[in-house]
Amino acid sequence: MAKLLYRLGLLAARRAKTVIAAWFVALIVAVSAFLGFGGQLTDQITVPDLETTDVANRLADELPDAGGGSATAVVRTENGEPFTEDQQRQISELIDEVEQHEIVDSVTDPFATEEEMAQGREELEAGRAELENAPAELENARQELEAGRAELEAGLAQAGMSIEDLPAAREELEAGRAQFEQQLEESGMSAEELPSVREELEGGLAQLDAEDAQLDAQVQEALAGGYWPSVEAELNAARATIVAQRGELQAQLAQVQAAEAGLAEIEANDAAITEAEDGLAEIEAGEAEVREGEEALENGEAEAELERGERMLALTEDASMVSEDESAAILMVGFHDPLEQVGTEDLAEVAGLFTEAEIDGVDVLPGGDLSFEMPHLFSIAEIIGLMVAAVVLLVMLGTFIGAGLPLLNALVGVGIGVAGAMALSGVVEMMSMTPILGLMLGLAVGIDYALFIINRHRRQLKDGMPLLESIALANGTAGNAVVFAGATVIIALLALNVTGLPFLALMGTVAAFCVVVAVLMATTMTPALLKLVGWKILRRKERRRIGLESEKAEKISTPMSTAKALGIAVVSLVGLGLLAVPTFDLRLGLPDASSESEDSAAHQAYVEIEESFGQGMNGPLVVLADFPEAMEEGEASEYQLDVAEGLADHEHIDVVVPITLSEDNSMAAYQVIPVGGPASESTEALVHEFRDGNPLSGTDVADAELSVAGMTAAQIDISDVIADAMPLYLALVIGLSLILMIMVFRSILLPVVATLGFVGSLAGSIGVVVAVFQWGWLGEVFGISRPGPIMTFLPILMVGILFGLAMDYQLFTASGMREAYVHGSAPRLAVRQGLHAGRAVVTAAALIMASVFAGFVFTPDPMIASIGLGLAVGVLLDAFVVRLLLVPAVLTLCGPAAWWLPGWLDKILPDVDVEGSALERQQAETHQGAGI
Repeated sequence: MAKLLYRLGLLAARRAKTVIAAWFVALIVAVSAFLGFGGQLTDQITVPDLETTDVANRLADELPDAGGGSATAVVRTENGEPFTEDQQRQISELIDEVEQHEIVDSVTDPFATEEEMAQGREELEAGRAELENAPAELENARQELEAGRAELEAGLAQAGMSIEDLPAAREELEAGRAQFEQQLEESGMSAEELPSVREELEGGLAQLDAEDAQLDAQVQEALAGGYWPSVEAELNAARATIVAQRGELQAQLAQVQAAEAGLAEIEANDAAITEAEDGLAEIEAGEAEVREGEEALENGEAEAELERGERMLALTEDASMVSEDESAAILMVGFHDPLEQVGTEDLAEVAGLFTEAEIDGVDVLPGGDLSFEMPHLFSIAEIIGLMVAAVVLLVMLGTFIGAGLPLLNALVGVGIGVAGAMALSGVVEMMSMTPILGLMLGLAVGIDYALFIINRHRRQLKDGMPLLESIALANGTAGNAVVFAGATVIIALLALNVTGLPFLALMGTVAAFCVVVAVLMATTMTPALLKLVGWKILRRKERRRIGLESEKAEKISTPMSTAKALGIAVVSLVGLGLLAVPTFDLRLGLPDASSESEDSAAHQAYVEIEESFGQGMNGPLVVLADFPEAMEEGEASEYQLDVAEGLADHEHIDVVVPITLSEDNSMAAYQVIPVGGPASESTEALVHEFRDGNPLSGTDVADAELSVAGMTAAQIDISDVIADAMPLYLALVIGLSLILMIMVFRSILLPVVATLGFVGSLAGSIGVVVAVFQWGWLGEVFGISRPGPIMTFLPILMVGILFGLAMDYQLFTASGMREAYVHGSAPRLAVRQGLHAGRAVVTAAALIMASVFAGFVFTPDPMIASIGLGLAVGVLLDAFVVRLLLVPAVLTLCGPAAWWLPGWLDKILPDVDVEGSALERQQAETHQGAGI
């Protein structure tokens, strides 16, 4: 590997512009790919096969009304006064607008809900009063019905009938109607035609009267004209015809009138009978209703129904959606799908509807489940961190050019790594902190790895080595160490895949990719840049004194004293132990909105809900209760309420609201409001009791099988899964650490001491994180709005990252110790000589890494801030306490035992020349043979 890197460095130096141009082309391609194919990042942590997911799926399948996810938004008046009617109207309009979004199922109107609850309370009070007056009212109703029956019987008696005669009278009437209709049919008519026939007959008679009057006029005219004798016979015959026709029409009219009179009589009788029948039916219905009321009173059904309503009201009274002073209200946003299945873009759109709402005198605050802001990759804090790194580089390297090369190297490399990884976010679900982690590591190792090679190159130039030879040899020696150090970091990060947690595996893979790019950049672009700057990598004073003995390193001839070594070891162990004390109080979880910056809408919404409605309203649970068996509707309702009341009596539960019953009455869903917030220990204990115990133990409904879902339960489940994966990963990393260091340092004791030191620095750094983020120490300095549990995957992430970095520092200190020991130095002296040779570069590298990591401590995102603090402290502890103090002190105390290795093991272990010493010796022999 050393020889390969030697040739690679030489090629890069000779083709410097081509290599640099190629890397910038790669940067452009990566950025273009991100802009073209990058997708939306998420802040939702998803883990497969969670019990919460199984429960949520059951809810969606069997209880669709309770299967969708939910989120909250808060409205509050700016002056703290109750909402006005106009403000309530505008809030209702906002609710209607939000409900139009395709992912939203419904949004509760808190004011309408309060009115419904008040109306329900009034109805129950009226129902209770009605139930108390029911016996007297039923008696009055019975008396009224008896009076009505007596009146009906009296009326029928006047008609010569009784109630019992009504069916017979109806039959007789219908028979008479049928006979009448048959007679009409025989005469060629029907009941419907009678009016028209009568009108026709009356018209015929009227026409005959007109003809008779006309005939009278003709007679008078004939008498007056003296010609009567001549027309007498004709006119008399005409009159006789009229008389005959009149008689016929009158007879027909009389027949029709008689039929109409008969029909009228039938209809009158029908109306009377119908009236009697209707009155009797009404009386009988009233009597049946009275009997039902009496039976309900006797068997207690009415009382039971009223009691169920009162019990339901008692359960929901404390679940108010409007604060007591009426200055704040909660809007519950229900989605069609579980919240974890809703895209962040859609959530952002819904949140935007709230934040963009303009309601006079009202603040609209979307809750943490809705609020999502893409964290900034670069902020003022990160820039300050880079500036500190630049100062460290300038102090160590002495030139602006020297300080600028590692920074340029790291920035180009991290741009390629992060942009290239984010280009896949369109096809892979990626958390928002994934590229942040890649940025952290990419910057840190990118600067350090370039620094290692540049530092070696500068030392060789000062010793008089030619430029190209120095570049190539630095790449073959320090570059070889960079490859090995990078490989350890990459392996540790890729090992996160064994946790079985996709989001954590992706974070490790992306970070590993950024480290790969940093290694490639260090071993290719760094030699190319060194060729371009040439001898300017040295200060003028250094260039004037090239090759002079005085510029060579100070010779170490005496080892560290035993007393000093013992003192350093004790102080280091005590210091690490004190810093690790808070680790014993470590409580893992996922940060909620309370830990976000105080000026964020999510934090303000969280605090307002907590102050106005209680902590638990920020983290409601959805509980599913499977009944022992399917029940009748009334029995199932009773059992549903029994379960709710049993849960409400639990010490960690504040409010229980029944949501719905299944169609077969075999299960019920509830909204459970815990006493504590979503990140509180009491809520975590409650979820674990739902999972592993029985919150209804000791009650009459202990046989109900309970399960829990919701975002709070999901976050607790995720924390448990990660905690379970921690031992396996820790064992893997520590085991890998031992094996690698045994191979590199040909020692048993040194790897054990170094590994235990790594555990100490890890515990100390986690302790600092616990003290700051969980206990709240120096919270104002770090901008922590409220202490809470430590991010659940922070320890496992710190193990993966700090392990690789610890190997870097151990390599650059212990490899020099091993080299000095192999070349004949005494064991204790070799420890000091190796430490002296590597301490400067380790000091600079640690300061640079810590500066980069510390730049992320002051970001608003508490998860990123905790990662930055943990890594910054971890690097400082591991480099300055463990690698530069504790390990050298312990190795000094151990003496020759520090380098003991069984012979059989020495034979089977591969010879790992990490710093390319063989290459260095070969090149030295070549130069001596050539007379150089």
